[in-house]
Amino acid sequence: MDKSLVITGGALLLVALSGCGGVSEMTRQQVARSETAVQQAQGAIGNSEAGAVELQQAKERFAQAQQAVEKKDEQQAQRLAVMAELDAQLAVAKSQSAGARKAADELLASIRTLREEAERNSSR
Repeated sequence: MDKSLVITGGALLLVALSGCGGVSEMTRQQVARSETAVQQAQGAIGNSEAGAVELQQAKERFAQAQQAVEKKDEQQAQRLAVMAELDAQLAVAKSQSAGARKAADELLASIRTLREEAERNSSR
């Protein structure tokens, strides 16, 4: 048997065996991205109530994704990591939406006050 064929076959066998018992690098990267998204959402939301439920869900799904990686459950880890990242993004969006809504309400209150003052000044 050709020596290079044996070496190539052995290398392929090692690659195949290492892939069977673990989680792919792509899934590990997805889990890392979800961790980053959760951390960024935590920073963006702070103590705000808007998005807090979604942030908590993102944290829980991230923890479950980590457990799935430890159990070498590729599909579950990938699915949970993606869901954690999406939950974190939703949490940030809700928080930003609430902030924009608050700013708009404050602007409307200021406009109302200015109108009232203008009406008082015009009736004098």
